[in-house]
Amino acid sequence: MKGLKLIGVKKTFERGTPNEKVALGGVDLEVAGGDFITVLGSNGAGKSTLFNAILGKFRLDRGQILLDGEDITRQRDYQRALNIGCLYQDPLRGTAPNMTIEENLALAYTRKASRSFFAVNRRDSAHFRDLLKELDLGLEDRLKTRMGLLSGGQRQAASLLMATIAEPKLLLLDEHTAALDPATAEKVLALTKEIVSKRGLTCLMITHNMQSALALGNRTIVMDGGRVILDVSGRERESMTVSGLLELFRERSGRELDNDRMLLR
Repeated sequence: MKGLKLIGVKKTFERGTPNEKVALGGVDLEVAGGDFITVLGSNGAGKSTLFNAILGKFRLDRGQILLDGEDITRQRDYQRALNIGCLYQDPLRGTAPNMTIEENLALAYTRKASRSFFAVNRRDSAHFRDLLKELDLGLEDRLKTRMGLLSGGQRQAASLLMATIAEPKLLLLDEHTAALDPATAEKVLALTKEIVSKRGLTCLMITHNMQSALALGNRTIVMDGGRVILDVSGRERESMTVSGLLELFRERSGRELDNDRMLLR
């Protein structure tokens, strides 16, 4: 089966101490191949912990994770990185600032082209230039520019290419536009939508923007207390408004969610 499947995924941090925290309380989630799911929830709801579980950043207390039908529950994080692309909020994270754009892209592309060597030939350079041209940011003529010299938006757009250039089985986007100004964030979101659609990627995107969550992709899930409490798709999602989603959250959780800051009240 193409896609991602989580079965009863549980994780508690600092178990047996006064700071014990149930971060994931038995998450069941099935993501079909090609799904683009936006993920909402207040701080501490379990969104980033869910991503880290998928990435293999810690061992689960219980549960199973399948990617394209393969059980990856016990795979190390570096093994999963061959098939999972990830982009974070910080434009400085996940890139080598003292390496050129070309070298950063080549490093990411190596996951697909070869796992045993790092090299850039003319055909690769031409391919990178074509991909950068699609971003419409003028980066195709700056292959030799160091990543650290780019603006936040340019770097995040280039990082998006790095995360998708090897055509991963799964793409995780952890608030990847939150640190950008509104105009740049809108541009990067448009690029995200275009790249995910063009390459038919399976994608999960964490966001605090409820309007964007309902406008992008084909499903929206809402987490609370380490669980998925809402999963909206199809016609229900097409007609869903932000106020409607907030009301549905209140009915399911018994609590209210602040739309401006995604905080529980």
